[in-house]
Amino acid sequence: MTTLADDLTDPRSSVRLRAVMAAGTDARVEDLEVLVGRCAVEPDLQVREALTWALVRLPAETVVPRLLDELHRPEAQARSQALHTLSKIRDGSVYPEVAERLGDDDPGVRRTAWRAAVLLAPGDEGPALARRLARELGQGDRETRLALSRALVTLGEDVVAPVLTDAAERRGAAVREHVAETERLLADPDAGSALALERARREMALGRGKRASG
Repeated sequence: MTTLADDLTDPRSSVRLRAVMAAGTDARVEDLEVLVGRCAVEPDLQVREALTWALVRLPAETVVPRLLDELHRPEAQARSQALHTLSKIRDGSVYPEVAERLGDDDPGVRRTAWRAAVLLAPGDEGPALARRLARELGQGDRETRLALSRALVTLGEDVVAPVLTDAAERRGAAVREHVAETERLLADPDAGSALALERARREMALGRGKRASG
């Protein structure tokens, strides 16, 4: 009979997924280390989501300190997955530790930290968080810009609008363009899907162009 640790190293993602789902269904604190450890290396997104689900089903007082330890791991995926899981647990007391990752060296970790921070920030921290996030306006690729816009919009118009106005007035063209995208998303939440579709179309066009020229 295989153990959870054995199943989580199986090359078949279906086996790993079933193992995690079983562990979450019969949630046991004894599985905490194995589940957290797998978060750092699991390549399949669906299995990673299941790992988060299984961890959320364990007692928060046990899981949260262990996830905070993961925020200091050298592996970007370990930090990102820990942030994602903390955002699902919704324990606002961890906001200071999450905020420390807003400027993480890894772009993927930064995006996850933005999403987690806006969900976990106490109400009185909203304006300061909006100003901190606004420093990133105009930077990164389309995916990063859209992730930042969505995070800012989550804070609410009353909090974000003054920060966007200030950024547009004080900074350059790239920031103004990003502010306009964020304001569009603020006015119409469905605009985010349109922006993502636009990005996908451009990438497909670029891919066709490269194949044609190659």
